[in-house]
Amino acid sequence: MQDHYSALGLSPSATLADIKKAFRQQAARHHPDRSSAADAAARFRLVQVAYEVLSDPDKRKAYDDNRQRNLLDSPIDTARAIWQDYFSRII
Repeated sequence: MQDHYSALGLSPSATLADIKKAFRQQAARHHPDRSSAADAAARFRLVQVAYEVLSDPDKRKAYDDNRQRNLLDSPIDTARAIWQDYFSRII
């Protein structure tokens, strides 16, 4: 499961204003027309999806509930996914 908060560089306590600001920054950074990175389009899409979920109160609540449930039901798988995502970003 993609971590929408980390895609935007936010904590789960972020406000809607924080989400909008982070989206604008990340979208500008990863936009395929502005970035020459090979994975710019894919990263831009991740940022878009994260914004779509976190900016809608109902979708955000469902995402947060599912995120919490995943941490409780399968903590090993969740931790593995978090670390894989982290290492893929720094390598």
